[in-house]
Amino acid sequence: MTNSSVSPSADHGAAEGGRVLFGLRLGDFTTSLSRLQTVVGLVAGLVSIAGALFAVTNFFKPTPVSNAGQIVAIVQEAKTEKAITDAKIEILTPQNALITTVTPNYFGKAQHSLEEGPYRIRVSHPRYTAETRQVQVVKGQTAEVHLLLRGASSSPLEHAERAVQEGVGAVKRLFGQ
Repeated sequence: MTNSSVSPSADHGAAEGGRVLFGLRLGDFTTSLSRLQTVVGLVAGLVSIAGALFAVTNFFKPTPVSNAGQIVAIVQEAKTEKAITDAKIEILTPQNALITTVTPNYFGKAQHSLEEGPYRIRVSHPRYTAETRQVQVVKGQTAEVHLLLRGASSSPLEHAERAVQEGVGAVKRLFGQ
């Protein structure tokens, strides 16, 4: 009888050329791990190629043609040219139907995308006289409108005269006269 400290199962694994750990031969474990790594790498590569092909095909698709343009309204106080951030800017059709209301940002600037065509911009504020401008939106372009608000006066006649003069001036600018 010999005193052997090696168990028969460990001895069997060693005889086949591999070590045994927790009843598993380490050679089998590393073989299956390397197979798993190969499969994961192959799948990751295929997913990367598919993603690249998808991105390239979307890059060459023509962008849809839109009739949209931009209106940018800049609202300032007439005397100081300081931005008015809490004014109410209404975008209207030529028949005065309300399309939307926008609020200027910190710099007194508000923008909105609209279909090509004529529009009216009306700006109001409790401390200032309301202003209205005619704007023509052109596809793919930005129409910038500067609105200088003046302190409210007590004479309605002054408001009417100024509105008529500014309306005529806006129409002349629109047609380049």
